[in-house]
Amino acid sequence: MDPCWLWGATVVLLLGRSLCSGSSPRTHYLHYFFTGISEPERGLPHFTIVGYLDDQQFVRYDSETRRDLPRASWIRKVEGDDAQYWDWQTQLSRSWELYFRVSLWSRFNHSRGLHTWQWMHGCELREDGQKGGLSQFGYDGKDFLSLDKQTLTWTAADSKAQVTKRKWEADRVWTQGRATFLEEDCIEWLQKYLHYGKEMLLRKETPVVKVTRKAGYGGRETLICRVHGFYPREIDVTWKMDGEVMEQETFRGATVPNADGTYHTWLSIEIDTKDRGRYWCHVEHDSLPGPLDLSWEESGSMWLLLGGVLGAVSAAILLVVGLILCIKKRHKGYRATPTS
Repeated sequence: MDPCWLWGATVVLLLGRSLCSGSSPRTHYLHYFFTGISEPERGLPHFTIVGYLDDQQFVRYDSETRRDLPRASWIRKVEGDDAQYWDWQTQLSRSWELYFRVSLWSRFNHSRGLHTWQWMHGCELREDGQKGGLSQFGYDGKDFLSLDKQTLTWTAADSKAQVTKRKWEADRVWTQGRATFLEEDCIEWLQKYLHYGKEMLLRKETPVVKVTRKAGYGGRETLICRVHGFYPREIDVTWKMDGEVMEQETFRGATVPNADGTYHTWLSIEIDTKDRGRYWCHVEHDSLPGPLDLSWEESGSMWLLLGGVLGAVSAAILLVVGLILCIKKRHKGYRATPTS
């Protein structure tokens, strides 16, 4: 079992929760992912912490460097307000490394081989002011304990977790500390980090939408709606027929990042050719003034029109360049008439 794969899957699942909220108020996330392994394997460190603000990793600590290191340019701005920021953050991370080594690993008589402890905790803040948070532990890639902030209790995923559950619920200071961080400190830091990274994280990039078609057999064809160049990541894209969302008939691609920090995605639907005009790709995104609906005919006309405009511009440019060259040539061949 590869602990890096487990950690990566956890990040994707957690960050992916925002993908279905295209039409709802935007939500910002601050999450930390802790991973401890029992034995170093293939160069993996014993202990790692990574911090994410929304979909951007901004800090990393591991047991080899033993330092909190920035992973985003905007986090450097914190040094202007607190010159000791990286020092005290590093001391905090070293404390968590010690906790993982001494406290967590002592809970089981581990069998030989590779074992993993994982902890993800963090908070979320919606633009309408609603808040949320989670603190969840995993062992060997499976759920172990999760915190209920309201009742200050821990939910055990299996019988092995029952002992730890009883111990942590008896230790009110530990449990209350985890809940307080989620409800207060985490939200405060989320807001601070958003301020530092607002040029990058609060920007809005409008999606470019194009609908194409691929011929099939027996009077069938596939319509493909491609959406790219958008930010933030949250987007709502659906296929509609006569205004009704056709979710079950739709095939979706993942929402993945581009090299410039924007995102792209796609979705397709197989239809009867004669019904092509009844299908529309419906897009909702924070950067758009309102929902966008695009059919294949409109998409084709749009791109033909764009091609015609570009062609006309190119022709005009060529005409101007030709006139300039002609004038220069005539001027070069001109000789003044002698006056004597």
